[in-house]
Amino acid sequence: MKDVHNFERDPDGFLYDPKARAAMTLFAGGEADLPAFEAGAAVRTAYHAIEHMRAHGSEGRGVSAGALDVLLRLSAAGQGMSIGGLARAAGVSSRNVTGLVDTLERDGLVRRSPDPKDRRSVLAEITPAGQAWIEKFRTPSQMAMRALFQGFTPDEVVAFRDLCLRLAANQQRIADHLRQIGSPS
Repeated sequence: MKDVHNFERDPDGFLYDPKARAAMTLFAGGEADLPAFEAGAAVRTAYHAIEHMRAHGSEGRGVSAGALDVLLRLSAAGQGMSIGGLARAAGVSSRNVTGLVDTLERDGLVRRSPDPKDRRSVLAEITPAGQAWIEKFRTPSQMAMRALFQGFTPDEVVAFRDLCLRLAANQQRIADHLRQIGSPS
């Protein structure tokens, strides 16, 4: 059964999710922290909306969302990348990337080749078929992103990107600090 979001507008005209607000009010422990908790819930809702759209589009074409990430990174790299490099770039484990590369290689979209700089290492490279797959996926992806960001001004899209990346930078700063003091992150 699909979850249907029933957003409402607050007195200032901003959207909010009444169900998330109710849950976050109980959890936040006070009105002062409520906006941050609601914003976190809203980011998660937006993330799921984008991932749903992306997964639907790529899986309908025989490639998982994770494999799509690998293909896009290899395409942008212009040259092969190590499994470890792909994993670091995507923020996932090397084991996860190995499985994705295995699948993409089986489908003829990626190939492994020896690393000319390190004989012990192997690089993953996008094949011409992989590049063609991306080209076919480009137009539907553009249409999907335009639909998702319908009603946003170009400045709002840039501001949204900035806000999301500032959250990620804060998380990285916190993780780095916790590593320095020896706490699990």
